[in-house]
Amino acid sequence: MSADEMDRAAMLSVLLALIYSRINTVLKAQSMDDKLWCVCENTHTCEDGTCNGDMCFFTLVHGQKVKGCFDKEQREQCYVPRITGLYAECCNSNYCNFNLTAPGDDKKEPYVPESVIMLVAVPLFVLLVLSITVCGLVLWLRSRRPHQHLQEHEPSMLKMPSGGDPTYGDIFDEFCTSGSGTGLPYLVQRTMARQISLVECVGKGRYGEVWRGTWMGESVAVKIFSSRDEQSWFRETEIYNTVQLRHENILGFIASDMTSKNSSTQLWLVTHFHELGSLYDFLQYSTLDPEGCLRMCLSVASGLVHLHTEILSTQGKPAIAHRDLKSRNILVKRNGQCCIADLGLAVIHSQSNDYLDVGNNPRVGTKRYMAPEVLDESIRVDVFESYKQTDIWALGLVLWEITRRTIVNGIVEEYRLPFFDVVPSDPSFEEMKKVVCVDQYRPCLHNRLHSHPILSTIAKIMKECWFQSPSARLTALRVRKTLAKLDQDQDSSTDKLKLDV
Repeated sequence: MSADEMDRAAMLSVLLALIYSRINTVLKAQSMDDKLWCVCENTHTCEDGTCNGDMCFFTLVHGQKVKGCFDKEQREQCYVPRITGLYAECCNSNYCNFNLTAPGDDKKEPYVPESVIMLVAVPLFVLLVLSITVCGLVLWLRSRRPHQHLQEHEPSMLKMPSGGDPTYGDIFDEFCTSGSGTGLPYLVQRTMARQISLVECVGKGRYGEVWRGTWMGESVAVKIFSSRDEQSWFRETEIYNTVQLRHENILGFIASDMTSKNSSTQLWLVTHFHELGSLYDFLQYSTLDPEGCLRMCLSVASGLVHLHTEILSTQGKPAIAHRDLKSRNILVKRNGQCCIADLGLAVIHSQSNDYLDVGNNPRVGTKRYMAPEVLDESIRVDVFESYKQTDIWALGLVLWEITRRTIVNGIVEEYRLPFFDVVPSDPSFEEMKKVVCVDQYRPCLHNRLHSHPILSTIAKIMKECWFQSPSARLTALRVRKTLAKLDQDQDSSTDKLKLDV
């Protein structure tokens, strides 16, 4: 080959390389046209300060700024009410959220000639001095008035703790008294969830893991669902975001979020944190006196009554059946009361709107706590009352667990699960069916229970929760009323004893 031919071949190869590079650049640009690049700040999903999505957002929740990106399915999160302490805005161009700020924040001003600045600045400075003088005089005069008079004229504000940062309770109170009957807007939930730092794992189960996290210096519980239990996460998120469930004996919901981390999807449910753990854990190492036993039993019954009751009002709620009530799904509070958790299998019913929503979760409840009609498959799945009656069966078993760990006359029993003496640690459906339906076996009640007025009444309630016929069982309301009267009688006896002394 001649030198000229070699030169032409080299030039041709260079030209082909340039064309190939240009084609790659065009194709890459076209592939990115479908997504926007956004500034990403204060969220664990950021990569090098950027993210890629269908729209960019900026949100400010009580001084906490977050920037990031949303997909098209999350478009509705851009529309949240304008409430004190909350601001959100979305935009639709590359890095458009770089300069987004909340109203009142400092923004970069356009260039103004120096002569104009001087012309405006001097009068403004004089006006500022006069204003400060007048304000100082007014404040001095007001300080001389009685303090109570000042309090009567102060504007209503969001209550803050001594440190000045809002607690999640403060934020909930503001939203729930501002016309939002179902809790926090989802965008606010995501903002809060992405500011949480995970501290330690406090529990594991078939559903996933529970972590203690911190948000704004407060402890929160973060339940991270496994991918195979995503229907429970969807169901619990759906219920908490559509139903007003705030009650002292129902676990307090804070936020829900679906995030992507290390190429895998994480499903988060953020709730109040209770350091004593579940009732199952608590009873392993703790014993109770009869009064403490009554307080616990009454709180569980009160939580179940709130779930089972339909409330007809502007911020009302449909009736809810839990379907998986057990000691592992009940948490112990520091005041000795309990709160019911885990609504992943819940059934919703509204008599006023005539609908029954059983969800589409393929998971079933815990076999050890299943009622006879569930085990022999005679339950009427189209009747809401049937699901409430299965909760009552499980409530009786939970009360049995609590009374075993109650000291009477110096006697207390070891903690055991219901039916521990007749089925293995992980019983099959058929084993439970034989014990409960065929043999009609019920947990044994120790003789010491009948020697104390509180425990003898609770023992009677248990038996009436375990009738084979669902319709013969007590209602949650009847259980609560009986226990509440017992509690009142106990208080009256205590007060009388103090007077006698």
